[in-house]
Amino acid sequence: MPISSLRLAVVSLALLALAACGGRAATTPSYQQELFSSGVSPYAHNFDATVKETCEAARRALLSQGFLTTMAQPDTVDATKNFQPNADTHAVVSFHVVCTPGENTANQSIAYVNAVQDGYALKKSDTSASVGLSVLGSLSLPIRSNSDAMVKISSETVPAGKFYDRFFNLMGHYLKTVPRSSPVAADEVESKPLVPSLVLTSPELTPTPIVVQAPAAAATAIQASDGAAESKRQAQAAATATPVAASAAEAASAVAH
Repeated sequence: MPISSLRLAVVSLALLALAACGGRAATTPSYQQELFSSGVSPYAHNFDATVKETCEAARRALLSQGFLTTMAQPDTVDATKNFQPNADTHAVVSFHVVCTPGENTANQSIAYVNAVQDGYALKKSDTSASVGLSVLGSLSLPIRSNSDAMVKISSETVPAGKFYDRFFNLMGHYLKTVPRSSPVAADEVESKPLVPSLVLTSPELTPTPIVVQAPAAAATAIQASDGAAESKRQAQAAATATPVAASAAEAASAVAH
């Protein structure tokens, strides 16, 4: 074999080997890129708030950006938003937020966020059919029709980066607007007696005392009241009868004369 032919064969084998290596690298599964590191997750963020407050802030943040919440629970929020880059493509971004308690105190929580972008493209499909006409024998005429449909062509998790950072910052903004109340410490509560000079002494505002008598004393008082009333009635009757008797005596004396 000539030297030139030998060199050509060696170069061809090297190119084939490189092509084979490149093909294997291109088909490497994507899941092998996952590190599952125990460090800080770019998809999580700590907040100084309860689980309910954190998820409520996530819901308000998504609603303020035009997302449609499909499920909202105290610890979970799902939302979607549609995009139309051009007439032939369509995209849907889906948000999934999970809120869990923090590791230190009860007023801390962790928000885990995941966003997935699905891509759709307009595809045209041709359908054909043949019709046999008995009048013309075995003649068949092809009939074609076109139909358009949006076909899902991609689905990808939005990679970590500024996209999630902006979302976490917006959540923090809404958490600052949540009204909070803190309990008062026991040693801060002070009690003072009422100052006597502040008591109202106005006669109009002084309540009239109510005297409650014992049952026996009440009965005696009622009997005395009834006796006094009877004596008064008898005195009035006697006073009324005296003028009448005097008038009768005067009449009898006149008749006798």
